[in-house]
Amino acid sequence: MEKITNVMEYEPLAKEKLPKMVYEYYASGAENEWTLQENRNAFSRILFQPRILVDVSNIDTATTVLSFKISIPVMVAPTAMQKMAHPEGEYATARATSAAGTIMTLSSWATSSVEEVASTGSGIRFFQLYVMKDRNVVAQLVQRAERAGFKAIVLTVDTPRLGRREADIKNRFALPPHLTLKNFDGLDLGRIDGTNDSGLASYVAGQVDQSLSWKDLKWLQTITQLPIILKGVLTAEDARLAVQAGAAGIIVSNHGARQLDYVPATVMALEEVVKAAQGRVPVFLDGGIRRGTDVFKALALGAAGVFIGRPIVFSLAADGESGVRKVLQMLHDELELTMALSGCRTIKEITRDHIVTPWDPLHLEPRL
Repeated sequence: MEKITNVMEYEPLAKEKLPKMVYEYYASGAENEWTLQENRNAFSRILFQPRILVDVSNIDTATTVLSFKISIPVMVAPTAMQKMAHPEGEYATARATSAAGTIMTLSSWATSSVEEVASTGSGIRFFQLYVMKDRNVVAQLVQRAERAGFKAIVLTVDTPRLGRREADIKNRFALPPHLTLKNFDGLDLGRIDGTNDSGLASYVAGQVDQSLSWKDLKWLQTITQLPIILKGVLTAEDARLAVQAGAAGIIVSNHGARQLDYVPATVMALEEVVKAAQGRVPVFLDGGIRRGTDVFKALALGAAGVFIGRPIVFSLAADGESGVRKVLQMLHDELELTMALSGCRTIKEITRDHIVTPWDPLHLEPRL
């Protein structure tokens, strides 16, 4: 593990260690997986315009998210069933994220409960929520998260139905029998059983409310004092509606390319969402972040921070809590270096002028 030099090197190690069904559950995307590849490839088409002769002897990567100061604008996205990756699962991720001084988002479909994660000690945690048909279950989950000290609700809005993840179908994916979805224990929703299709697909189809709409966001606001961040926004139109509906933040996300294939890479959709939000709420990004340079590019396009998912579960599988700590440290170090080489001493100094994108107008020199 000492020879690991970048985040991407954890994935082949995780593939070696994990059962095929588990690795492919974490790694796969929807259908042809075009968007899965594009989430990464799009970053390579954004280039830097570094500034020189700036005193960068002191670099500060700290920022503020919903009034919480964090050490780096890289947070942990909700990733389900982490005990499939490592016996300590979400416990290890929670400890590593706290040690890094940033935010962890706990999945509704975690294999550790909100109370168990809270027991790992201090740290800023958000709770990711799917809205179920049974609103009493939803209310119980939200209230438990609030009591456990979670600081925000991250409402996933792009999953009225589960995307077609063909690897899960071929593998007949089901949660290993020794694990449960701990947040649903005692609610008759805790265990996923295998089916002829996908155990997870069967579960989601039966429980998630396909009628979810903007009115349900208003209902959610009546049962909690926590700020609600909408995860899964890809268009300016929905960003404006989110602001009007009172969302406290927006995450530009295509669900790790696991829902609708051939939607844009999230970094390609980011700028139009930022412009539509008009600074009224923070806009975050997830999808494809593997380098500190990626983080910088997202910030330059207006993101207030980014969330990472697969790097967390792959490093967790390869090296437990130490792996997650190292991923967050490597991204911190890479971002710090990128800032120094671009002439930025603080996160606020990162601007749109530091990058060039494929959609920028051409700057042609006048003919003499």
